[in-house]
Amino acid sequence: MPKEHRPRHGSMAYSPRKRAASEVPHFASWPDIDGGPKLQGFAGYKAGMTHAFVVDYRPTSTTAGQEVQIPVTVIECPPMKIAAVRFYTRSYEGLRSLGEVWAESLDEDLARTLPVPKKANADEAWNKIDLTKVEDVRALTYTQPSLVTGVPKKAPELMETRIGGGTIEQRVAYAKSILGKEIRVTDFARDGSIVDVAAVTKGKGFQGHIKRWGVKLLSHKNSKHRRNIGTLGSFQPGYVRPTVPQSGQMGYHQRTEYNKRILKVGEDGEEITPNGGFLHYGVVRNPYVIVHGSVPGPAKRLVRLRDAARPHVYVKLEKAPELTYTSKESKQGT
Repeated sequence: MPKEHRPRHGSMAYSPRKRAASEVPHFASWPDIDGGPKLQGFAGYKAGMTHAFVVDYRPTSTTAGQEVQIPVTVIECPPMKIAAVRFYTRSYEGLRSLGEVWAESLDEDLARTLPVPKKANADEAWNKIDLTKVEDVRALTYTQPSLVTGVPKKAPELMETRIGGGTIEQRVAYAKSILGKEIRVTDFARDGSIVDVAAVTKGKGFQGHIKRWGVKLLSHKNSKHRRNIGTLGSFQPGYVRPTVPQSGQMGYHQRTEYNKRILKVGEDGEEITPNGGFLHYGVVRNPYVIVHGSVPGPAKRLVRLRDAARPHVYVKLEKAPELTYTSKESKQGT
């Protein structure tokens, strides 16, 4: 008989559940936005969670317009720097890199992450780019963890961030104006913005069937063990299918959460740091954002923010949410 060969059907969802390739999360796509040119993403470090009181901004909620208590996540966002500008052109295979322009002066700590060009002549590099072929403009941005006392690292994280809005000429001009300079989180978002959040979740190591997949315990009459899987599958085909729940790596996977509301973009970290500091983090000393709800990952984890890719499914606000109170009570022993 001929061998049946066809593409597999259906979504694999989150499988295979293996460790993330990098702790720096990546975005596979960027949404188109209206308005002038701007960076469509930013990065920060998760400080921890607390609770706040806010006037419920959701019009369909049963408590709309009333003061409600909500859980919030604090992300410390020190200024980022622009290391280079990368240009893409359209080809039959999709977007293809057309060239890069590196800043002439870069931080010494960036050499901990990648080999930094010794002598970068930005003017000469700009002249080599054929701007008539440019389809997309992106910036290579890097963090400054040395400014964050809660994160014990010096090596910056390097990531690619799209410059969206306006025409291609306006994006190129904007990229030229910010090359080698600092950008702040206020250049990316404002109070009430809707963003997508990506981070690598908390790692839990090698776990068994029950904890990893949530399958039922076997009967107490089962032979030998209760926490096994009931069956590895049918006799044919003669192999174990990848859909069978088995033990393996749990956690430390990249996850993206859509449509998270930024309640506040603050400048002074002291106004948000709880008494005694955040657990396993400490004191917030840089600009920060307060996000409604939870964010993947443990404290100190790098978190990336992006303009919402699916904003049409969420409520658009005419004004920023009214944050009446943010708890600064100690988190020690709670």
